[in-house]
Amino acid sequence: MAVTPLSGLGYLLTGVRLIAGSGLRRFVVVPLLVNTIVFAGAIWAGVAWFEGIVARTQARVPGWLQWLEWVLWPAFILALAVLVFYTFGLLANLIAAPFNALLAEKVELHLRGQPLDQGEGLAKAMRELVPKLLDELRKLMYAALWAVPFLVLFVVPGINLAAPFLWFLYTAWMLALQYIDYPMGNHGLKFKAMRARLRRRRLVGLGFGAATAGMTLVPVLNFIVMPSAVAGATALWVRELQDDPVEP
Repeated sequence: MAVTPLSGLGYLLTGVRLIAGSGLRRFVVVPLLVNTIVFAGAIWAGVAWFEGIVARTQARVPGWLQWLEWVLWPAFILALAVLVFYTFGLLANLIAAPFNALLAEKVELHLRGQPLDQGEGLAKAMRELVPKLLDELRKLMYAALWAVPFLVLFVVPGINLAAPFLWFLYTAWMLALQYIDYPMGNHGLKFKAMRARLRRRRLVGLGFGAATAGMTLVPVLNFIVMPSAVAGATALWVRELQDDPVEP
């Protein structure tokens, strides 16, 4: 298989097809429900908050500046997209982490041609709730620490022109790590080993993360991005990453 960013996009599309399959749908319900509630709540809260700001602003400006509302709304939509992506998207993954791990397990069984016995699936997810939440918090700390130098680039003259592009690459990489953690974590791999394996498929990982970030910003599609990315990352693990040697 060619190692290109488009391969990463292909894995996300594979994830979309996988979660649509009848055998996996019952394992998608909780991640999909969490993602829908969190994103819908974020959009509702954001719109209500911004409408209040616009109303207060318009009351204080002369009538001939009322056209400012048409300038503010596009800026708000962009800001809301960023807010939803970085804050509520992370929150959704935090809440659904045990169920995402369960989905990754079932997708892997499906890809290997093994029966998808539901067994103690829900009970297992609940038992692993606290450990998975702690793992998610560790990943958030890692992402937050690496975000600082990238954010600093926005205020460095000259470099700040390239800062949005560099920030997007950072986001793509963090998303790839976020979702590949589910299938790898099911096999007991530590976060350091996960990063090492994904670095060997850096272009694929960046393409997968970039496609996931783009899907997050598309209305309607953003509701299914989390289970799709979990399934797509699991396909990437099974087909390209599982046989790589484990880092010491």
